[in-house]
Amino acid sequence: MKATAPEQPRPLAKTSLVDGGDFVLETVECRCGHTGWSVPENVARYAIVFVRRGCFHRRLNGTESFVDSTVLYFERPDDEQQIAHPAGGDSCTALYLSEAMLATMWGGEADLPDEPLPSDARTDLQQRLLLAAVVRGDAGDATELVVDLASTVLARSAPKRVASGRPATARARRLLVDEVRQALVESPRAGVIELARRVAVSPHRLSRVFKAETGQTISRYRNRLRARLALERLGAGEPCLARLAANLGFADHAHLARVLRLELGATPSRLRERLASA
Repeated sequence: MKATAPEQPRPLAKTSLVDGGDFVLETVECRCGHTGWSVPENVARYAIVFVRRGCFHRRLNGTESFVDSTVLYFERPDDEQQIAHPAGGDSCTALYLSEAMLATMWGGEADLPDEPLPSDARTDLQQRLLLAAVVRGDAGDATELVVDLASTVLARSAPKRVASGRPATARARRLLVDEVRQALVESPRAGVIELARRVAVSPHRLSRVFKAETGQTISRYRNRLRARLALERLGAGEPCLARLAANLGFADHAHLARVLRLELGATPSRLRERLASA
């Protein structure tokens, strides 16, 4: 029997981890080794790219820069870029943003800086926490982390543009949060982007104001609310935990179980048993 040659690793592998509609998160693994400049390619989407490991040279519209894990850079539609690897490969996280989402964060205009930015340790940790949330399947948490991460990066380049649209008074901020809380009661599946559109502020500003007023993130507040809705359904004898998870906007049964253990210290099945015997 003829032996089959082992499959060679692909030089460049892109994996889409989550598509949130207004954002897409990808990991990019390059095992190119030492290379010269790649063929010029036109960028198709807006993106913030974080380097997790390795280094490379990047030529953007004819201007060269060196990129490693201490630097993040941006991609914009119609930019022309080339990449060259001095040695080894690299691992990157690419966060693609829709024009609509980017405009809410960037003073009403869909654009990104043309120069790379230093990536400090806190920013690097943020993007790794985002990856971890996606791997866990916590889609709601991932959306809020995307908003915080993108806004943190952009604020370093143009803080006044990112801060635009802030509610001017304490009463306005309180009314804003009350409207969001009402929206979550009506639709506990709603994420921060949908909520921000409803109240006409940027997702980043909404996240900051909500936490300042309530002492908790929108994601944590949503989970606490959904935990109570789950208890109501479990007390009524809901037999299908997968259906319960889907109805309340959890990624799956395991996500529902994690939230209930965090909020109530017990699994959905155990809570149902306790409510039935009460």
